[in-house]
Amino acid sequence: MDDGLRVTDRWSVPAAELRERFSRSSGPGGQGVNTTDSRVELSFDLAGSPSLPDSLRARALERLAGRLVDGVLTIAASEHRAQLANREAARERLAALLREAVAPPPPPRRPTRPSRAAKERRLAEKKRRSQRKRDRRADGE
Repeated sequence: MDDGLRVTDRWSVPAAELRERFSRSSGPGGQGVNTTDSRVELSFDLAGSPSLPDSLRARALERLAGRLVDGVLTIAASEHRAQLANREAARERLAALLREAVAPPPPPRRPTRPSRAAKERRLAEKKRRSQRKRDRRADGE
């Protein structure tokens, strides 16, 4: 747990930049849920991180703008009964979120038009469908 968080092949977040907070979790767990701090909140200061290159930081800040509070990204995990399992789940979710946020944008879409045959198939299907509905009518129009 003391090692950094591997996000991509080229970038990992040092453990010193991650903050973990523990609290009581709701949900199943019997009597133990009232006494153990199994819920994990994992925070990462995205805006102030020295380990993140500037180009990736700008992209991540833009993509995660709705999830950030003062430049800090927080992930909460409480789906497991054990604190260790929740710590692992939070780390995996944070890594996946950061990986998606720093990924390069997809190539732009090249606009295309439907082919003549595709247009004809669509119109033929519309005619068949309307004929089928016409045949179902009781008045026999």
